Amino acid sequence: MENKKLVGRNEECERLNECLESDSAQLIIVYGRRRVGKTFLINEFFNNQFAFKLTGAFEQPKGVQLKNFASELSRKSGKRVKAPKDWTEAFELLRAYIEDLSKDKKQVFFFDEMPWLDTYRSGFLPAFEWFWNDFASTVDNIVFIVCGSATAWMVDNLANNKGGLFNRQTCRLYLKPFTLSEVEQYLITKGFVWSRYDIAECYMIMGGIPYYLSLLKKKYSLAQNIDRLFFQTKGELWDEFNHLYATLFSNSESYVKVVEALSKKNSGLTRNEIIDATKIPSNGALTKILNNLVDSGFVRQSSFYGRKKKDILYQLADYYSAFYFHFIKENYGVDEQFWSNSIDNPSRRAWTGLVFGQLCKDHIKQIKNKLGISGVLSEESIWFSKGGENENGTIQQGAQIDLLIDRRDRVVNLCEMKFSTDEYEIDKTYDKILRNKVDRFRIITSCRKSIQLTMITTYGVKKNKYSNLIGNQVLLDDLFHD
Repeated sequence: MENKKLVGRNEECERLNECLESDSAQLIIVYGRRRVGKTFLINEFFNNQFAFKLTGAFEQPKGVQLKNFASELSRKSGKRVKAPKDWTEAFELLRAYIEDLSKDKKQVFFFDEMPWLDTYRSGFLPAFEWFWNDFASTVDNIVFIVCGSATAWMVDNLANNKGGLFNRQTCRLYLKPFTLSEVEQYLITKGFVWSRYDIAECYMIMGGIPYYLSLLKKKYSLAQNIDRLFFQTKGELWDEFNHLYATLFSNSESYVKVVEALSKKNSGLTRNEIIDATKIPSNGALTKILNNLVDSGFVRQSSFYGRKKKDILYQLADYYSAFYFHFIKENYGVDEQFWSNSIDNPSRRAWTGLVFGQLCKDHIKQIKNKLGISGVLSEESIWFSKGGENENGTIQQGAQIDLLIDRRDRVVNLCEMKFSTDEYEIDKTYDKILRNKVDRFRIITSCRKSIQLTMITTYGVKKNKYSNLIGNQVLLDDLFHD
């Protein structure tokens, strides 16, 4: 099916088409971060044509959910359906309804926000497992889609289910945020005429989250849009942070503690450093929090070059959360034109430098394409070395590399990422810093591979007597090429 309202999502649509063309029952799991467009994708792909659709209600008891179920079944069947007493009875009613449907065409069922249906002691999940295994999986013309933003629930109870639904799903779609290219496509379809510099800055604030992008107004500049959405009184995204974590995670306070700690350390924190910063005990609960944040796309696990897995660093990967802690939390209500008035603010320039690194890490595929190594296996990591006095009494300068591409063809790209309004100019001081990074990395890691210093910038490196040190360049435009 082709839908002109959909931007990107080509791979997802292809998989959904394959499920529609299958001659056996399909159980499709769709999950991903809140606001990423899961419901929109399913509604648009199927043109809102469902044999049955039920949407879970947030923090509503079982009785309310079952009444909603009965109301939807009444509409679809044309018969008055009394609210069932429990989910087992509800799925018996759904089974009877399915048995009366035509067997000559695909019948698509959609349970949206399924985690909200599984309320405390509701018995929803066991009833669904029984319904699918005993009946629905045998109906060849059924396409059953289950969707939810509470990624932790979706992963634990469906994707990694070890019980009645173990290996039962036929398709698993994890919906990622848009890439830069897809954001550009989206804005063009909405009539925006923005430079790629503005689109990149927008991305560093909102990420590739379709719902946030849908709130932008083309009659305003980027700065005006950010002020309107984030800093004006009762702006549409001023309180998004409070809803974001509360609707996704139980005990959301602990999740926010972890995210806030990570927002203060761009290079990331180890598990032990997270424990020190948050005072959350080192136990299974912390492991679950970290795993859920990673699965939901809010946190990234980054390996440290040359170290074992236990030294993994956790980094904040959600752009909106990072923007919230850097600017919104302390500035909301202070200045309704805060973003427009802070264009030359040093803290804003520092923020763009930090978050541009995150943007680059989210576009590794595009970076590798530009470097001509798209087919070469590689591992991305970070590396740093603290400064101080060595055994010979010499003071050594510290060094940090935020993106390192270790390639199977025995080459290592040490990437420097700079977001600037013009060509980036390497001066004598920065030249010394770069040379120190390369030397320290080679000596401390005993790296015997070829080392290429790679600059990732908005508009390239200005040619001067220091620019010859750079082996490769990647420009902002290159990050827009999927």
